[in-house]
Amino acid sequence: MKDIIAKAKEWLSDTFDAETKSEIQQLINTNSEDLNDRFYKDLEFGTGGMRGVVGSGTNRINKYTIGKATQGLSNYLHKSFPNKNIKVAIGYDCRHDSKWLAKVVSDVLSANNIHVLLFEDLRPTPELSFTVNHLECDAGIVLTASHNPPEYNGYKVYWNDGGQIVPPQDKEIIAEVNKLDYADINFNANESLITTIGKEIDETFWNASLQNGTFLIKGREDLKIVFTSLHGTSIKLIPEVLKRAGYTQVHVVEEQAEPNGSFPTVKSPNPEDPEALQMAVDLANKINADIVLGTDPDSDRIGIAVRDLEGNMKLLNGNQTMSLMTDFLINDWNKQDKLNGKQFVGSTIVSTNLVNEIADSYGVETKVGLTGFKWIAKMIKDHPTQEFIGGGEESFGYMVGDFVRDKDAVTSALLACEIAAEAKAKGSSFYHELLTLYTQHHFYKEHLISLVKKGMDGAQQIQQMMSDLRTNPLTSIDGEKVSFLYDYQSSIKKNIITNKETIIDVPKSNVLIYETEAGTKVAARPSGTEPKIKFYFSVKSKLDTISDAKEIEAKLDSKIQRIINELKL
Repeated sequence: MKDIIAKAKEWLSDTFDAETKSEIQQLINTNSEDLNDRFYKDLEFGTGGMRGVVGSGTNRINKYTIGKATQGLSNYLHKSFPNKNIKVAIGYDCRHDSKWLAKVVSDVLSANNIHVLLFEDLRPTPELSFTVNHLECDAGIVLTASHNPPEYNGYKVYWNDGGQIVPPQDKEIIAEVNKLDYADINFNANESLITTIGKEIDETFWNASLQNGTFLIKGREDLKIVFTSLHGTSIKLIPEVLKRAGYTQVHVVEEQAEPNGSFPTVKSPNPEDPEALQMAVDLANKINADIVLGTDPDSDRIGIAVRDLEGNMKLLNGNQTMSLMTDFLINDWNKQDKLNGKQFVGSTIVSTNLVNEIADSYGVETKVGLTGFKWIAKMIKDHPTQEFIGGGEESFGYMVGDFVRDKDAVTSALLACEIAAEAKAKGSSFYHELLTLYTQHHFYKEHLISLVKKGMDGAQQIQQMMSDLRTNPLTSIDGEKVSFLYDYQSSIKKNIITNKETIIDVPKSNVLIYETEAGTKVAARPSGTEPKIKFYFSVKSKLDTISDAKEIEAKLDSKIQRIINELKL
């Protein structure tokens, strides 16, 4: 505790403003337990940026931790682009602290002789990614904590291709940040270098989204849509893009339409959580809608609910939507006779293998990277002679084409409606089309468990769980022999039966994946942005006819539950 107090007292120096000093002094005076969590570590500028609770302290999001990251980035940009008029675009979401933190970031950049293009108001994250490319910026920053609780905020950095930073830039920027003390931050803004942007970018983004997300289909006016922004930024763009595409029956959940960083109508503003979309589903049932669309606060994730074969609203998972979207896009390329062996789709190591099967059936390559869209963006950058069709990951994100280099709920919402409208027009449905895919390939069922482990003890527990899975590897899962263990930290794929080892050619990451002879997969991955460890389960079966779907799904659900019980999770 002495070390914690000593570290806290450093924040009482003249480097820090009166409000910060007062807050820290109060915590010291009252011997607050909160002091330990605020100072037991430094909030890391990680490989994609920062995310944490807002407040004073080294383990918090505040003007100093954000300022230090921005000062380090400024120094790195000047080293990377000497003698250049450097431009950085800044966006932010609906969180209570996002707007003023965006101004802090703009102040530091401008103080370092960098031209800032700052959005006039909140905007979706995919629009920031688009803007970096469209306005030929050298970097971009968005202030968001995605779907985290209201007390969180974050800071994501994009490079000049519009994708989030990846090696080698990430480590090099981190090194610049770590060289600095808080006293090194230049907060003295040069207002002449800060330019406000807004509606003109919206217009260009809408047009690009329509160009990439609409197809030659009929029946848009017959599709009944319910949309919720979950108090987030997508209300700025999605209703308008649907309207411009020709969807006349769009019903917005009005109680959730006003941007609000407290997210008053939901426990969690995460479309992966069925509770978050309950109000939208209720409205859909009331008006007999065909599809529900819901986005997270910064509008990169999208949740989709559609009617099942019995007419009940069913929330699809990210693996299901990305599979159907990928098949639709590749099929469209195929119909236009544009497939020539030089195209690819993107996926991640914890996403469904159904995407790989779909792409393979068309002769299209699937590139598989680590979790996170920055790796899909890197695929596009690293393979300029190949054409990118689309890509997604299980965590409710998809990217249509390469005009945005991050998951994009705006264009994905449009694509989902195109699939649903076309299906309805031919007497089918979104869900029926998904089941048809299962009959053509395999019925895949995935499940995710997130275990929250907060604080210093939680971090140690997560570390221990991963250590145990490495040192005492599973040999069977639900009676199936484990055939492979993929350890992405050591970059080794081990055949458990023959003991043969091969190198995994992706960057190192703390992820373990077990695969059985029958194709069952279990993955373990500590979250990079939250105090969680995530377990991913994937099982599959043949589906001969759509009429068997309910029975097969029940069997797969039971199998997943047996595995969860077996692993004592």
